[in-house]
Amino acid sequence: MKKLLVAIAAVFSLSAHADETLTVAATAVPHAEILAFIKPQLAQEGVNLQVKEFTDYVQPNVQVAQKRLDANFFQHQPYLNEFNAGNGTDLVAVTGVHLEPLGAYSSKYKSLSELPGGANVVIPNDATNGGRALLLLQSAGLIKLKNPTDILATPKDIVENPKDLKIRELEAATLPRVLTQVDLALINTNYALQAQLDPVKDALVIEGKNSPYVNILVARPDNKDSPAMQKLAAALHSPQLREFIEQKYKGAVVPAF
Repeated sequence: MKKLLVAIAAVFSLSAHADETLTVAATAVPHAEILAFIKPQLAQEGVNLQVKEFTDYVQPNVQVAQKRLDANFFQHQPYLNEFNAGNGTDLVAVTGVHLEPLGAYSSKYKSLSELPGGANVVIPNDATNGGRALLLLQSAGLIKLKNPTDILATPKDIVENPKDLKIRELEAATLPRVLTQVDLALINTNYALQAQLDPVKDALVIEGKNSPYVNILVARPDNKDSPAMQKLAAALHSPQLREFIEQKYKGAVVPAF
């Protein structure tokens, strides 16, 4: 009987240590929601997925680089490139998951043609999303940039501004909160969804599906190929997740796999 109890205890001990924990940083919508959806699938595969929500675009990278977290899921490759270059980090993309089209929103006007001269416009203040916003304004015919394909353009690169738009840069997370105080705000979809905005219905102009800003799962060179990370990457490309994204977000978030 004693041997049997020892054997049972050994089995429980092994099963208790069978799961490998992955702690992943994510912004709430849609990233944390997507991770929550695949968590049960990963549990069946021996991966205990823990999601830590952030509201900013800096700490998720800092904490992964410092090995306080295993990975993050909130950004696109141009932003990651800029972050690595500016902070001396070497974070890497594991896989692309989805696109969140950037949109321009207004609580005062129903179309871009209604924007008055000297309208107050706010865009994200990080280099890549700021440039991305300016490219969207250019595609809408509101401005013209010195280099019309520069993803790192700043307001200083505007060479034509027929409506004399007053463009200010603010932290991306704050943009929905100032929407009623400005004429136009260019908002990342994750923050738009959190603010109960519908990108498909509410955006006056929105990026097309050919945008290069696919959101990626990011890790470090030392753990990007680990079995648990690869299981996470595979789950993020599952047919079930594609269906979940398409049904839940209805075009506001687009699968990139």
